[in-house]
Amino acid sequence: MKKYLVVFLLSFFVFGISCKKAIQNISQSEIEKLFNKNVIGHNFTVTLAKDSTEDLTSQFTGFLFVLLKTDSYHGPLQATKSGNTYMGTWSTNDDYSKLTIGLPDSIPEFVFLNRSWRFTKKDVPTLKLAPWGSSDPLVLYMTGQ
Repeated sequence: MKKYLVVFLLSFFVFGISCKKAIQNISQSEIEKLFNKNVIGHNFTVTLAKDSTEDLTSQFTGFLFVLLKTDSYHGPLQATKSGNTYMGTWSTNDDYSKLTIGLPDSIPEFVFLNRSWRFTKKDVPTLKLAPWGSSDPLVLYMTGQ
């Protein structure tokens, strides 16, 4: 009986490790493909912006944001409202867990956006973000149009 238990446990362990490796290997290229397909070049609006208990969402009414591509990890960021276009930059890390936004500080609304964000969920068409490396109570949801 012990012999079967050892064989079962060994098989379970080997199977578990090989599945984890396969998922990690597939994930990197698949995430890049999904990011390029579902985020790059699409119009996004801010559907939730919160600083602690203060809801800032209305400050972003009418803005459209588009991440344009230089390569798979960075590029220009275009914000448009009422015919005015503002240019900035975006970048991500190599596992697509981080999104850094840089827009002109001269536009008061952009001060909230200008930081490194971490993805809490990539639930296309909504990108759910929180501050990278910080426990600040900030929340940003950007939804594709």
